[in-house]
Amino acid sequence: MDQPFSKLKVYSFLVIGLTTFGIAPVLVKFATEYSALLLVTIRTIGAFLMLVPVYVYQKRSKKYDLKAAGNENRLMAMAGIALGLHFTLWTSSLYFTSVASASVLVTIHPIMLIVAERVLYKMNFAPTVWVGVFVAFGGSVLLGISDYNAETTFSNPVLGNAMAFSGAAIFAVYFLIGRKIRQNRSWLGYVFPVYGYAAATCLVILLVVEGVPTELDATVLWIGLALAFGPQLLGHGSLNYAVKFVSPTLLSTLILTEPIFATILAFFILAELPAVLSVVAIIITLIGVTLTWKKKPKLKFENPIHNQ
Repeated sequence: MDQPFSKLKVYSFLVIGLTTFGIAPVLVKFATEYSALLLVTIRTIGAFLMLVPVYVYQKRSKKYDLKAAGNENRLMAMAGIALGLHFTLWTSSLYFTSVASASVLVTIHPIMLIVAERVLYKMNFAPTVWVGVFVAFGGSVLLGISDYNAETTFSNPVLGNAMAFSGAAIFAVYFLIGRKIRQNRSWLGYVFPVYGYAAATCLVILLVVEGVPTELDATVLWIGLALAFGPQLLGHGSLNYAVKFVSPTLLSTLILTEPIFATILAFFILAELPAVLSVVAIIITLIGVTLTWKKKPKLKFENPIHNQ
């Protein structure tokens, strides 16, 4: 079981995790000569296998919550499939459009989540949260618009943007399921089976669409493993930990900083020069995130659930 952590540790995990998200699009750009489906399969299987030693240790020490209650198994399977589809669509989108556009459109989920949490869970958000979410997303959209005229640079921006948008919708579903399941399960008790289902989903898609790979280049292998350890285990792992204590809407708004990191890294590493409009969009996004988190979210440390 997870040990109760302080707010400082939760926020520290989020800072580390969110930083790794900005690296993901750049890593994928280095692998665009290889199959996107192969890359995402290596990523998800790699992340799952990295958790196996931790699972074995926890199982031997009887710290791992093995038994699922009620419909938890079905929900975790749904979450894993959703995560696998999200990774597949998002990674594939980077093969057709820019880092900025893909990163922006895949982070539309705060709008979906704040509406879903209000309707499904009757959650009340302060006016500044609503304003912040829409301002931050508006900045993200502006950042994406800044490279919509890059048809000659990127092979199929329309297709890539559609994939990124679909990936965002699926991610919202995945996050809402995680919010529910994580209330009663430990971090490992949730991510281990979910990452397993995600890996299986990506593997099935790869085999159905492309068949069994005939060769495995070292470059795509290392990039896939880097994506597994950084953006998935550290990035998504930090979100899966924090979602027990913080609203998915607030967490997803933080993810809107990903395009900022990604765009900056793309400038220095890939020489994708951001336009003046992109700089303005980055500032607007940061203002929105600041408004959303102006009042620090109340974490649930006052009444911690037994299996954290």
